[in-house]
Amino acid sequence: MGKTLTYQILENHLVEGKLEAGSEIGIKIDQALTQDATGTMACLQFEALGIPRVQTEVAVSYVDHNMLQTGFENADDHRYLQSMASKYGLYFSRPGNGICHQVHLERFSTPGKTMLGSDSHTPTCGGMGMLAIGAGGLDVAVAMGGGAFYLKAPKVVGIKLSGRLQRQVAAKDIILEVLRRLTVKGGVGKVLEYHGEGVSSLDVYQRATITNMGAELGATTSIFPTDERTKEFLRRQGREDAFVQVHPDADAAYDEVLEIDLNELVPLIAKPQSPDNVVPVTEVEGLPVQQVLVGSCTNSSLKDLMTVAAYLRGQKVHPSVSMALSPGSKQVFQEIARNGALTDFIAAGVRVLESACGPCIGMGQAPATGAVSLRTFNRNFEGRSGSKNDLVYLCSPEMAVASAIAGKITDPRKLPSVQIVVPEQIVIDDSMILAPSDTPEAVEVLRGPNIAPVPLKEPLDDDLSGFVLIKTGNNVTTDHIMPAGAKILPLRSNVPKISEFVFTNVDAGFVKRAKERGGGFIIGGENYGQGSSREHAALAPMYLGVKAVLARQFARIHKSNLVNFGIVPLELDEAAYADVQQDHELQLADVKKAFETGATSVTVTNKTTGKIYQAKLDLSKRDRAIILDGGLLNHTRKKNAAPAAA
Repeated sequence: MGKTLTYQILENHLVEGKLEAGSEIGIKIDQALTQDATGTMACLQFEALGIPRVQTEVAVSYVDHNMLQTGFENADDHRYLQSMASKYGLYFSRPGNGICHQVHLERFSTPGKTMLGSDSHTPTCGGMGMLAIGAGGLDVAVAMGGGAFYLKAPKVVGIKLSGRLQRQVAAKDIILEVLRRLTVKGGVGKVLEYHGEGVSSLDVYQRATITNMGAELGATTSIFPTDERTKEFLRRQGREDAFVQVHPDADAAYDEVLEIDLNELVPLIAKPQSPDNVVPVTEVEGLPVQQVLVGSCTNSSLKDLMTVAAYLRGQKVHPSVSMALSPGSKQVFQEIARNGALTDFIAAGVRVLESACGPCIGMGQAPATGAVSLRTFNRNFEGRSGSKNDLVYLCSPEMAVASAIAGKITDPRKLPSVQIVVPEQIVIDDSMILAPSDTPEAVEVLRGPNIAPVPLKEPLDDDLSGFVLIKTGNNVTTDHIMPAGAKILPLRSNVPKISEFVFTNVDAGFVKRAKERGGGFIIGGENYGQGSSREHAALAPMYLGVKAVLARQFARIHKSNLVNFGIVPLELDEAAYADVQQDHELQLADVKKAFETGATSVTVTNKTTGKIYQAKLDLSKRDRAIILDGGLLNHTRKKNAAPAAA
């Protein structure tokens, strides 16, 4: 049988292991992406590795998350990132240049290449035929230093597209349909590979929307083949020479197959509080809306904004609706200013925001109490908007604009027929992407007072004991563990300060309890740690003394982050999970021995109830070595020092 596109790229980049689904492999990384919320710590970690220059073909430091400068912290971090990038060999995308995924798609994405990014939506560039994977910042730092990225060889789900999207049905509806069928944990350990005759009907903007939101399935990544539509996108970007034809073999064998007839797809909407809570719009049509937001790395492309502008032209936003919009990049912003779409937005009453993540990460535009907020974003986790008990719905740009005009959730098929015109010629201006210095020895890295040293963990103890600090349910997100928002995000470079907010929106007493008890354990349900790649959801608990997380099942990136910071991830069966409760005292005996001998379980004694459990230890030999050393930073330093010590 032939090879999938995924396994072709993995084979071309394989440096360690065997390409068998479920086996650990190491792959070479061609490009690296960081952003200021996760990337500041990633850059501090890269410096701590002691490597003088990045080793990947391309590395870019973006500023797109921490844009509100209500204090010195964000501005200081931006200055640090710019100087660090100049010295160590990264390109630097300045504040205002746009959202990392949109800019990278436009200016750096290259078919057939691998990319690792310290943001869970890095798979956006899968729309360009890249194997683009989200990871924790420390994994990205190691990759920038020339190290391989390790993961379990994934299963590949072939998503076969046939037909064409009908009028006012969007690419967003395709990925919402996938989420409806597979759920937020349906992609764990898998790559979603799109193929079939329906692919050619989708342009790169649409493909990128689909691959971007594949992150919500917990998938390793998503990918499309390349074709003339890909070449056309690159031509408009002045990068046609980057085009490479990549596609699966005609007889490629997929582990699973999902078929979607685009002809039959209808407009869909994700209800609160999960991206997989998907229904046809007809089930909620007519619900009054108070806020409509267009943007995020999912739907802020030039085509998305030209679509919204076409329907707003000559219209007004409904008096009961606050509508705001974020262009995905400076390139997009300049184009809508140049072609008149910006005037259409302003005239209609839209609040135009800067080119940044903004409301998607709770950085402004928090909805009113009890308000229904309709967003073209990728996540609607509870409280992520910045308002408690929020009511956030996810939809396509077409549905968003129809609803903004009507003041209620509206089927976009009721919109009139209009022509969507995307400019043929785009002005390319990379003046806000700064190349690294040719004389790095002359560059001083500038650090503000908010930047604290990277905390390290001690090597693994023989036994672990302590109290259960919190017990959570299923599908706990990294937003639950380590919230974002304008108050907390500026502290990403200062772990002692940001650790004060761990689980703050779930259990306000968690931090105090962890400090009083000298750390302890977290008990989690299924899909623990889904969502963002933010490693602070592991790093801050580690700083508070969390020794192990015992969960029913883990999300991929978060489990890797736990390993990277020396926290032991163990899996409980249903009976053990039901039995153990918050404040129970646990003892994990001979843990170090279990790691050293390759044991597949750890004995857990509940000293409160007297019961004994066997917790599953599902880690590779490399993962075990990392935890034994107290985390990936210690482990990498140890490996780098070994030849010199020999």
